Amino acid sequence: MTSAALLLLADSRLPAGGHGHSGGAEQAVRVGAITGPEDLARFLQGRLATTGLVTAALAAAARDLASTHRAGAPGAPEPALDGRGGWRELDAEADARTASPAQRGAARTQGRLLLRSARRIWPSAALDALAAAVPEGAHHPVVLGVVAEAAGCGSRDAALAAAYTTITGPATAAVRLLGLDPVVVHRVLAGLVPDLEGVADAACVPLAWEELPAHAAPVLDLLAEQHLRTEVRLFVS
Repeated sequence: MTSAALLLLADSRLPAGGHGHSGGAEQAVRVGAITGPEDLARFLQGRLATTGLVTAALAAAARDLASTHRAGAPGAPEPALDGRGGWRELDAEADARTASPAQRGAARTQGRLLLRSARRIWPSAALDALAAAVPEGAHHPVVLGVVAEAAGCGSRDAALAAAYTTITGPATAAVRLLGLDPVVVHRVLAGLVPDLEGVADAACVPLAWEELPAHAAPVLDLLAEQHLRTEVRLFVS
C-alpha cells in the first residue's frame, strides 16, 4: 500500500531545488528534439525506461539500507547490508551508472539540497550517517531513498518517487520553455502512469547492488554535456 508520506516526498513544493533542473529538456528543446506534446511524450517515455529505472532501483536500495539505521542512534557507524558495505559503496554504484560528468554533478547538487532540507523536515540517524559518509554530497536517488525511509515510506514508494521526478521535472520545464498547455502536458503524464507503475515494480526486485539496473541513455548524456557548455541557460541541467 502506498504511504501518504509519498505525497509529501513527491510534492513539487518540497524545498530541494528540483525546480532548477530540466532533466535534459532544455537542451532537447534547444536542438529541436522537443517541439510539442508528441515529442515530449516520447522523450519522457525514453527517460523513464532508462534513467527512471536506474534511479528508482537506487532509491529503493537506499531506502532498504536506511531501514537498518532505524534502531540506531544519530552518528551511528555505517551499517552493512549482507556484507556489501555502506553508503559510500551504494553511492559509488550510482556514480558508475552515470556516465556524463555533467549529470553526475547535477545529481550530487540535487542530492545535497534534498539532504539539507530533509534533515530539518524528517530528522533521522540514517540521514546523519549519509551526510557523514558522503560529505561531498551523495547522488540524488540515494538521498531520496534515505529520505523516503525517514518519512515513513516503503521501498516501492521510494522507487515510485524517484521514477516520478524523472518525468515531472522535464514536463514542467517543457511548459515553461515552449509555452505548452499545462493540461495537455498533464495528459501526457497521465498516459505514462502504467509505465511509471511498471518501473516502480521492477525497481523493487531484490538484487545485489552490482546487479541493479544500469540502462544507459547516451542521448541524455550528450544533451547534458552540451547544456553545461551553453552560456545562456534557464535551468541548471
